[in-house]
Amino acid sequence: MEFDKVVNARKSVRKFKSQKPNWKDIISAVESALKIPLAGNIPCIKFILVDDSKLIRQISKSCQQDFIANAHYVVVVCSDPTDIIRSYGEIGDRYVAQQAGAAIDQFLLKLTDLGLSGCWIGAYIEDQIKKLLDIPAQIKVEAVIPVGYSMDKSPIKRKSDLDRSLRFNDYS
Repeated sequence: MEFDKVVNARKSVRKFKSQKPNWKDIISAVESALKIPLAGNIPCIKFILVDDSKLIRQISKSCQQDFIANAHYVVVVCSDPTDIIRSYGEIGDRYVAQQAGAAIDQFLLKLTDLGLSGCWIGAYIEDQIKKLLDIPAQIKVEAVIPVGYSMDKSPIKRKSDLDRSLRFNDYS
């Protein structure tokens, strides 16, 4: 798929078909997400692929979003800031956040390219997710992404508001 077509086709999906995706496609999306720019060439992003339906239901409750329970797979994106903070100090937190955002976006775009869909969930009770998935204390949960085939095949209609978003030479 052409890049612009992928970008325009990507949307947050909350209704999935019952058809189970091939887990290898999700692994392919993870591989793409790992090809992001890295501060100091220090990777910090980890992915947990969850296919256990009981765990998925519990994750859904931790996110307080029932639709997640209908996904066959959930990907939990995490970051380990240890090495970046060691190298860069406090500014490393910014680099971790940048890597996380870039990885999540690249993951979602690759899912779209493969005919799959997801939804970037940023609202969750982190301590519950960590307990469910045995995530160490120093690791941060960055996102929960249910993955599947979209029930809705209609194109998304985004309004381009370039005039409100683009500035030249200064902010005003």
